[in-house]
Amino acid sequence: MAKKTTYTEGPVGKANLKDLVRVPDFLPAPEEIARRMDKTKITITLTADSIAFFKEQAEAHDLQYQLLIRHILDEYVTHHRQKEKGKRHSRELN
Repeated sequence: MAKKTTYTEGPVGKANLKDLVRVPDFLPAPEEIARRMDKTKITITLTADSIAFFKEQAEAHDLQYQLLIRHILDEYVTHHRQKEKGKRHSRELN
C-alpha cells in the first residue's frame, strides 16, 4: 500500500485571489505562428530514392513528407533570394 504524503510547508486551503499575480501573455498571435501563404498544387516526378528519404525523415520527425518537401523548397528559395538581394546591394554600392 502506498504511503500517504503529508505536506508541512506552504499555504493550507484555498489560495487568496488577492495574492495571485497575472502573468502577461508571452505567446505570439496565431497569425504570427502559422503563415498563410498562397499555395499552388502541381504534379512533380521525383526519384524513388528521394521520396523514400523524405518519407523516412518525415516519419522520424512526425511530419507529412509533402510538407517537409515544401518547407525545404521554401528555405531554398528564401536563401537564394537573400543571396541575390545581397549581390544587388553590393553592385549598387560599387
